[in-house]
This record gives sequence, C-alpha cells and structure tokens, in this order.
Amino acid sequence: MTDNIVQTDKNEIMDRDTEQTRDRRVFSPFTDIYETDQEIQLLIDLPGVKENDIDITLEKDILSIDASVEPEPMDGYSLTYAEYAVGDFHRKFRLTKMVDQNAIDAVLKDGVLKVTLNKAASSQTKKITVQSK
Repeated sequence: MTDNIVQTDKNEIMDRDTEQTRDRRVFSPFTDIYETDQEIQLLIDLPGVKENDIDITLEKDILSIDASVEPEPMDGYSLTYAEYAVGDFHRKFRLTKMVDQNAIDAVLKDGVLKVTLNKAASSQTKKITVQSK
C-alpha cells in the first residue's frame, strides 16, 4: 500500500543538526494520504496560507513542502491575547520509484493543499484476462 510509495519524515523538523534561518515557529502540517491504482493524493492542512506563500520542490526523491503565513493586522487594534499561532510549515515526503516524478500536481483550496502524485505506468495494477482453450 502507501507505505511502499510515500514515506513521511516528521522528525526532520526537530533535527538538532539543522538551524532555522528565521526566528519563527515551524509546524509540521497534518496530512492525510489517499491511494488508488493510478495515483496518490496528499491532503495537507495549511490554514491561512496563500498560494504564493507555498514552495514545493522535488530533489533526489524528496518532495518538500514549505509554506508560511503572516498574521493579518486589524487596523486600529493591537493584539493583546492570541491562541492561534502563526509561523512556517514544513513537511517532507520520500517518493519511491512507483511515483511518476514528472506528473505531480498541486492545488490549494480552503486552506488544504492537495498534491496529486501519479503512479508510474509500470507500477499500476493491470487486469490479466484468463483464456480457456
């Protein structure tokens, strides 16, 4: 199933060997993964993120998703208390050879990023017809 195709690495965000370049919180967004015989879909929660604030890269079988959200100030008001934290989002997925790396699409709608990973033709399920003689 999906474990053979997409491996997530949520701990990388807490890696002590890396340093942040911005003094901001970094969130690992919640992600749901769905699969059919032809494709895999990642549904990634990115509340408050705008399309231009998302950076998706693919390098050496690693799909990286980085996004940021800025608080929207209210004219004439100063913030006195906040429960909603803003910051950056970061998540990485290791893709196997079962994914066609030239056929990846991403769409942002209502704070959810849908990334579609098409499976390579060689890894799709094929129906074999049985003949009688």
